[in-house]
Amino acid sequence: MQETLERPARSRRLPSRGRLLIGGALLLGALFYLAYLAFQGSTVYYVTVDDLLAEGAGPTERAVRVNGVLLEGSFVRQTGSTEASFVLLDPEGAGQMTTVYNGVVPDLFFNEHSQVVAEGRYGNDGVFHADLLIVKCPSKYASEASSA
Repeated sequence: MQETLERPARSRRLPSRGRLLIGGALLLGALFYLAYLAFQGSTVYYVTVDDLLAEGAGPTERAVRVNGVLLEGSFVRQTGSTEASFVLLDPEGAGQMTTVYNGVVPDLFFNEHSQVVAEGRYGNDGVFHADLLIVKCPSKYASEASSA
């Protein structure tokens, strides 16, 4: 009689090192995806007043940061309210835009040549509604020709 030796059936399971590598790759992929989603939602475009108005002066759904210069004498705040309105001029162009901000206005805002960065959305009413207001510090290193 002939005896046949049967080999034990091979297990189709991955070795533990292979499972660890696949699990690590999946975890790393999930972390990259979550980081992508987080940074995509926090990006804000930076434009000048002329750039924003050149887009057709239509409302923007996305948040933008607009760089402008405060038009002297345009600041208006109602008594007992935190809502302020003012006009921003393009630093190098002719565009101007009415801006509304509800909150505490920085002290440097009332400088005669305040450069302002307003973050918010351009509304259907033709007014920029700012959620954040940043006043740029004047440069200490301006040339003598520009300050004269």
